[in-house]
Amino acid sequence: MKTITELVFCSPALPDVPLLDRLAPVAAAGFTALSLMPGDVWTLEETGMAAPEIAARIADAGLKVAELDCTACWMPRQRTQGDSDPLAQFLRGLTPDKVVATAARIGAASLVAVDLSNTPAPLDEAAESFAELCDHAAEHDLPVQIEFLPVGGIRTLSEAWAIVEAAGRANGGLTIDAWHFFRSGSTLDQLAKIPSDRIHTVQLCDAPVLPQGDLWTELMTARLLPGEGALDLAGLVRTLDGIGSSAPMGVEVFNIRQNNQSCAQVARDWANAARSVLAKARGVA
Repeated sequence: MKTITELVFCSPALPDVPLLDRLAPVAAAGFTALSLMPGDVWTLEETGMAAPEIAARIADAGLKVAELDCTACWMPRQRTQGDSDPLAQFLRGLTPDKVVATAARIGAASLVAVDLSNTPAPLDEAAESFAELCDHAAEHDLPVQIEFLPVGGIRTLSEAWAIVEAAGRANGGLTIDAWHFFRSGSTLDQLAKIPSDRIHTVQLCDAPVLPQGDLWTELMTARLLPGEGALDLAGLVRTLDGIGSSAPMGVEVFNIRQNNQSCAQVARDWANAARSVLAKARGVA
């Protein structure tokens, strides 16, 4: 029976908490690793703190960098998407050259690739671009995982897996985010057919049976703690265990109620909720 060991704190949900202020409360809550955003590293480097020192501060807190989240401009179509929209401009700055180099110098274990385009990604273009991204990352021994999301250009598990397969790169894989997975209509039967070594990371959260408003709003403001909603998280965990996945289990909950909570409170709530769900799914509670 699989036990509960390491948990990853997924930082993008708390972007306003500076990286160094995040470390102690995350470690105190029992997390053993955290994801970083490129801006976490770039902000500190702009103050004169070199990447080795940042990495040392993370290690001194008893934490590892599970992944850098994310590169969002790795296909030609993404370079012009959105024109002058502020979000689009920000995403266009998350290029493979910049993000892969950042992941390498901070010692991240892997790298996330997303597509927030508002139209579906053509398979040929996506596969070719993902292969190039994987080759670039492989120069630094970095795995790369596509995080599909129902409001982006790669919307489902099957779409993301088709790209990984067509790219044909050994270091290419997938992120399974619970909200994206269930809200996209992806199924546990589909997940059970994915080779376990191609599931690079997992992110837990929850949601009601039906979306609360439009998907983008729920995605960014109203996700629930694991166990608070109606998603089949137990089935998700059991399916991953059943295929032999050893992917790190992360927690990522975007919810506006956390705006008034300390990082310490958020980290404790995330850890407690995730451990409870994992224990129940694995029959150890």
